[in-house]
Amino acid sequence: MKRRALLKWMAGAPVFGALLANLPEAAWAKVVLPPTLRRVRPGEPGWPSPADWESLSQQVGGRLLKLADPLAACRADPSGKACADFFTQIRNPFYIHDDPALTQASGWADAWTSKPSAYAVAANSAADVAAAVNFARKHKLRLVVKGGGHSYQGTSDAPDSLLVWTYHMNDGTLVDAFVPKGCEGKVAPQQAVTMGSGCIWGHTYNAVTTQGGRYVQGGGCMTVGVAGLVASGGFGSWSKRFGTAAGNVLEAEVVTADGKIRVVNACNDPDLFWALKGGGGGSFGVITRLTLRTCELPDFFGVFNVTIESDSDGAYRRLIARFVDFCRAALINPHWGEQVHLHGNVLRVGMVFQGLEKMQAEAAWKPFLDFVQASPKDYRITAPVQVLAFPARMMWNPEALRKMPGVVVADSRPDAPIDNIVWAGDADQSGQYITSYGSAWLPQTLLQPDRQTGLVNALFEFTRGYGLSLHFNKGLAGAPPEAIDAARDTAMNPQVLDAFALAITGDSQPPAFPGIPGHEPDLAAARKDAEACAKAMQALYKAVPDAGSYVSESDYFLKDWQRAFWGSNYPRLLAVKKRYDPDGLFTVHHGVGSEQWSADGFSRAG
Repeated sequence: MKRRALLKWMAGAPVFGALLANLPEAAWAKVVLPPTLRRVRPGEPGWPSPADWESLSQQVGGRLLKLADPLAACRADPSGKACADFFTQIRNPFYIHDDPALTQASGWADAWTSKPSAYAVAANSAADVAAAVNFARKHKLRLVVKGGGHSYQGTSDAPDSLLVWTYHMNDGTLVDAFVPKGCEGKVAPQQAVTMGSGCIWGHTYNAVTTQGGRYVQGGGCMTVGVAGLVASGGFGSWSKRFGTAAGNVLEAEVVTADGKIRVVNACNDPDLFWALKGGGGGSFGVITRLTLRTCELPDFFGVFNVTIESDSDGAYRRLIARFVDFCRAALINPHWGEQVHLHGNVLRVGMVFQGLEKMQAEAAWKPFLDFVQASPKDYRITAPVQVLAFPARMMWNPEALRKMPGVVVADSRPDAPIDNIVWAGDADQSGQYITSYGSAWLPQTLLQPDRQTGLVNALFEFTRGYGLSLHFNKGLAGAPPEAIDAARDTAMNPQVLDAFALAITGDSQPPAFPGIPGHEPDLAAARKDAEACAKAMQALYKAVPDAGSYVSESDYFLKDWQRAFWGSNYPRLLAVKKRYDPDGLFTVHHGVGSEQWSADGFSRAG
């Protein structure tokens, strides 16, 4: 689904570094920053010699890769077969996942373009990662990390850098009675799964749920990396029941900027552990291993789909109003997740449920559908009601899913693993060129009777020129207290605790790269789209002017990102950053502490 948007915030953010230092904002300019640092590029004085690179290669068992330009064939012959094959292949997310020179998005208009690092360490262990970190620190190199490579902000991508590629760190183990290191006697053993940071969620679900009969809270898209999702906070389809991925982390192994391999949890380095849970990927270290609690699997998972069109603007406004009130009554609870899309005069429901049987799910939606069917002159059901319930253990079973037409898209390459599948609705994101993106958490107070009119007006105005989706699983209003408490002990913006949904909007173009004739982005159309998104978002901010934004699904150009991503948690995150990475080895776009760095991450002002 297309869901990228340009956010234009209504007011400037406070400078959180000043808050951290207990200084008024006006005094921030007087704060002494660390000495000027400039990272080196190939060909510049200080760039490692061939002997230096060979030494690193030996340290990592020969797993140092010199990355080639994946577009070389297109630069040589843009209309040739090899170039055409490349643009076909990057529509396969697993082709991208298997190549350290590529990222899941090909770029973002006027923001960034996917370009390979100079070298990559194809890490097999935390020791390999530590060697790469030490090498980058010693030689003043730009360092980036790629796991799943799904960063819409381009944070797993930087030309002229050294890449830590965790792809091969993809082992996983179910544990019946896990106790975090150093917590013996302090916490009860829990059922858990330990995963290498190179794991992706589709493979993980197949192992934990299909084969193990348990549930682990992960992401919705099957090709998203485990570590990247946790670092951003992480939502799955049933977050209103099981909480965030970050809230379910029991322990992490991480390599920090000093090259140390640390095992962190609530008993060891608790501040760093907290920061890794939602503080943003690539800012505090390289996560090499994660242990997440697993939960009892529900008997059934299910889906509910329907599409409704209105014949007039007035009727559509009434439909939105009825739906908003229906949300308050029926959807803000642990049973429901996923999204409802609003665009033009269309309302499209694509939701999932757990803990309900099929008849219970149908009964929950009956009042809303009765309203629709009572006004046949105003509304048409253009895609019929579909309610399916199935054994939960089948949810990510690749053998079963491959037999269902239109449900998943499989890796078409010969000898691809059977669990190399992606939901059909996510398939068009592979290689996409983003033109706009944005998100905003919507507090459940907007659903109260005295505030519903404001929300209805905002949603209606938004849909006059653009579309958005309400992701009900990306807000914890209605979740059990234990899920909310666990999420409260993460670095995410506290707004998530009271949000009934996350509004997401935006768009993208097919894979595109500047300078490749026949495959260049349409920048005029991209900028027009960004302008339309910005205008639409202003309608939403009338109802929620202080709305926070989800770091993994947000506007690249967001100016108020510190407050939007982390809210009142940002000063504490800056303190953790200063303690564990005082020189800013780990610097990513709009990451904690990145305000001290240039946009390309190569220089810091002194």
